Amino acid sequence: MSHPAAPKDLKSLHRFKFERILNEDTLTHTVIFLGYLPEPEEDEDVQAIVRIEKTAIDPVQVPSIFQSLSGIDKVELEQSTDIYTWMFGWLGPCRERDVKINIICPATEVHVRKYMRQEQLMVRETPELYDKIVKPFIDGFPASRTKWVENILSGLSEKNKVLVSTPDYLILPDMKWDRKTVSSLYLVAIVQDRSIRSLRDLTKKHLGLLQSIRHDAEQVVHRKWGLGKGSLRMYVHYQPSYYHFHVHIVNANYQGLMGMSVGQAHILDDIISLLEIDSDEGPGVFQKMTLTYGLGDQHGLYEDMKAALN
Repeated sequence: MSHPAAPKDLKSLHRFKFERILNEDTLTHTVIFLGYLPEPEEDEDVQAIVRIEKTAIDPVQVPSIFQSLSGIDKVELEQSTDIYTWMFGWLGPCRERDVKINIICPATEVHVRKYMRQEQLMVRETPELYDKIVKPFIDGFPASRTKWVENILSGLSEKNKVLVSTPDYLILPDMKWDRKTVSSLYLVAIVQDRSIRSLRDLTKKHLGLLQSIRHDAEQVVHRKWGLGKGSLRMYVHYQPSYYHFHVHIVNANYQGLMGMSVGQAHILDDIISLLEIDSDEGPGVFQKMTLTYGLGDQHGLYEDMKAALN
């Protein structure tokens, strides 16, 4: 179930009250707004974030694309679960979907900080810093922050989009993908094991799980879209955007994604290789190694990690 204030159509989107731009990215043709939406049957508004991204352009439409540059003509609801809503919009009639609209409502201050433009600090997270600062931060995350993930895993939402379903994980389209343009294909594998919160929790016993995800991802993209071996870039984020273990599965030719930055994306093949040569006894490689990554100044870990580095 989605929040009552979450918009479901163009009429409800018109009630969005713009406050300011949180961020814009000319490379990905994305702009993120902060504003408010009315709370039904309440004399108040709730904070909301709206992210609008230009979808991939169909070359066939290029000759006529400049004929429809007014406002959004119509929208179509794609999915709404918990506080997250996804829509597609049209800039005019007789066109393909022009823009993808992601809405977070109600949006907390944590969401606002996440989507703001941020200065990056490169941190070296030792196992000691993980135990002292990062693990307590992860353990303190409220269950409500991943309720939408639980809705997917339990079949309450996006059930009709699941491409691979096993007792250990699901593979389905990521909300960033328009589910049409193969060159920007973007899937995600979400594991059922709630004890794996991040890359730091992986040990040799998870080898079978990771190898199975890799195999099934290759099989499903070959079967549905004809993509062969070597056509996928599979990786894990650290720090991730949410602390429930998942693997990003992206067309290898998809360029410009910020989530593929060095210091954030760890290639699944490399993770598997490290676990294969890891010791069978004692702490695993991801419990022993120092991880270096960029941390935005609005991230909840920023101040503590910066203080620890200084």
